[in-house]
Amino acid sequence: MKKNPRGATWAPATLSEFDGVRFLHLDSIWVQGAMRIRKPDEIELEYVQRMCAWMLWRDPAALGEGHAVQLGLGAAALTRFCHGRLKMRTTAVEINPEVIAACRQWFRLPADDARLQVVNEDAARWVADEAHLQTVDVLNVDLYDHEAASPVLDDEAFYAACRGVLADGGLMTVNLFGRSASFARSALRIARAFGSDQVWSLAPTKEGNTIVVAARGVQVPHREVLEQRAANIETRFKLPARKWLRLVRPLPTSILQAL
Repeated sequence: MKKNPRGATWAPATLSEFDGVRFLHLDSIWVQGAMRIRKPDEIELEYVQRMCAWMLWRDPAALGEGHAVQLGLGAAALTRFCHGRLKMRTTAVEINPEVIAACRQWFRLPADDARLQVVNEDAARWVADEAHLQTVDVLNVDLYDHEAASPVLDDEAFYAACRGVLADGGLMTVNLFGRSASFARSALRIARAFGSDQVWSLAPTKEGNTIVVAARGVQVPHREVLEQRAANIETRFKLPARKWLRLVRPLPTSILQAL
């Protein structure tokens, strides 16, 4: 492992390939991201696709508007999607410079431009920066180290700061995964930061990833509108949005009672 000038140790980014898919690892068996080599513009992993479920809560005419931020770069799938497919202004915040270098070399992450900025910084510090208050419309949070045991940042103060960077009507998706992770514990912290009526989750993937969606001042439209939006997402972006809609659920009663 390499150390940065401040003495922090970074897990080296490593690769594997199988059946036409390239995987990113952090010196372990755990997959940090993936890209189908012949279809780099498509999102390969199911849980990463579900990180785009925020699109259901947003007017289709506004999908490409505003500022999208990824906390945790992974294999850059969400960054490529927001920047390349949605044409949004996009910022990716990644603490490990090895991951940024790997994404630029092996995962088709483009160079910074007028709409893309990749920042080598700690995500907690980025969301705590007052300069970023209410500047983000879409926030994707996927923060795991090489052990992938639980989210690296997962306390109420962090989620409150995430809400703080969201503009009115902004949306956050969070990947909850890991042998030491607790959906109930994390969802309760998110609900305390955002309010119980602004937090939803999707049923877990078969790998155990649960995606939580949280919003700042969003009014959920009628079911018919959501169904129309899901169909539009499937047609335009080839993402299984109608399946997402079937999987979305409010917070469990046990969590609501704990608030």
